[in-house]
Amino acid sequence: MYCSVLSATVSGMEMIPVQVEADVSDGMPQFTMVGYVSAQVKEAQDRVRTALKNMGISLPPKRITINLSPADVRKEGSRFDLPIAAGVLMTLGRIPPGSLRKTMVLGELGLDGHVQEISGVFPAAAKARELGCTTLLVPAGNAAEGGLVGGLHVVGIQNLQELLNYCCEGKMPSLPSIENQKKEDGKEPDFSEVQGQTAARRAALIAAAGFHNLLMLGPPGSGKSMIARRIPTIMPPMSEEEQMEVTRIYSIAGMLAKGEGVRRERPFRAPHHTMTPQALAGGGKQPSPGEITLAHRGVLFLDELPEMTRTTIEILRQPLEEHRIVISRVSGNYVFPASFLMVAAMNPCPCGFYPDLSRCTCAPGDISRYLSRVSQPFLDRMDLCVQVEALSYEDLHGEERCESSAKMREKATAAAEIQAARYRQESIHFNSELKAGQIEKYCILEKAAEELLEDAFRRLRLSARSYHGIIRTARTIADLDGAVKIGVPHISEAICFRSADKSIWRI
Repeated sequence: MYCSVLSATVSGMEMIPVQVEADVSDGMPQFTMVGYVSAQVKEAQDRVRTALKNMGISLPPKRITINLSPADVRKEGSRFDLPIAAGVLMTLGRIPPGSLRKTMVLGELGLDGHVQEISGVFPAAAKARELGCTTLLVPAGNAAEGGLVGGLHVVGIQNLQELLNYCCEGKMPSLPSIENQKKEDGKEPDFSEVQGQTAARRAALIAAAGFHNLLMLGPPGSGKSMIARRIPTIMPPMSEEEQMEVTRIYSIAGMLAKGEGVRRERPFRAPHHTMTPQALAGGGKQPSPGEITLAHRGVLFLDELPEMTRTTIEILRQPLEEHRIVISRVSGNYVFPASFLMVAAMNPCPCGFYPDLSRCTCAPGDISRYLSRVSQPFLDRMDLCVQVEALSYEDLHGEERCESSAKMREKATAAAEIQAARYRQESIHFNSELKAGQIEKYCILEKAAEELLEDAFRRLRLSARSYHGIIRTARTIADLDGAVKIGVPHISEAICFRSADKSIWRI
């Protein structure tokens, strides 16, 4: 007897539908799996056989063949356990043949017949709706995640007995409620806690408003990490489209918390500087999202930048430019989204105190070698560079309260709304995404501002990328001021932030 059950597999950021075909026929008793399956998938035959046995269902002494179609797509993971078990039960006559029509089935089996949670249910649900399915059958722990996609009847089951009850008698297991849980980690960090550092706070606001990459240089303990961790609190709220993008990524990565619902807060990723290039970009035989993709629509914070390997740093050049990362394998190319706000922090020398010669103990050669770990092409992609000075006693004990994250977020959101209206006919969201051809159309400079930019280009010997970066930054500064045209103050401030690294890297 032959039957087929619809399932799906992850391929990069895509979900590919898979038909799990089961056939039971006379012949030498064996359980065979075909269809370009990995070792993880092949283990399903033992899990399914044992789970059925422990439920009191013995497989007949016949030839059981399972085919996962299409055969030219590699299948990974344990998500096919449940559809394989459903297919086998259907061929044995324990499940009515038409009970899983227009139904996508996903889930991992334990040896006792319990159905365990898997990753990637959210994009699988979206694919099921796209294919015209009416029902999604998943582990009970993933039911709330599948319910985030409207237009589907989501059935969450805890064990194979509930599968039999649903298919044979129509008994519906209870569906967990969908909740958007808020983190209860204490008070959210706020920019009002950052004392002094006026220039760094201003740079953070510009970065958040226009998604401009930010590099902070300063001695240890000057507040670079403190500022970086508060940038998400001043960024504009994510649109519904962005929320769905981020939720899809975290679902595929298996990092969507149970009962979390749609992710509404922008991601903040701060990996350690010892991470490998594969951890940053994503990798594996079947590539999965790396830190770059996990920071999509949010912040990727790299502390102690020169301590990272040169290979790891240079990997960032392509995604910073193209807002995506392409991983090539023999099986094909995998494209992952990478539109993130890059925030980096570093010391100006190995000891961290240059140019304070009263404290710095580094030789000029040591400083040059330390700074050379960050290449000029990488620096060209940092629109904002700010020196974070060491705090004085007066800064720490001053009574003046700095601007709160809520007020800064209002300014950034207002600028983001201006950008959204300006680019409603384009496929971009923020000024930092403007291409060279779009800059001329959307970034109109006053004559005096254009003359100032020309003078800076010659004096600072800027590259074409740096030149365009200054204009994009000036466009955001103008948006914060509510100005239609880019004036001298906007260009001047953008040049100051872009040229702040020159005093350090000229050594």
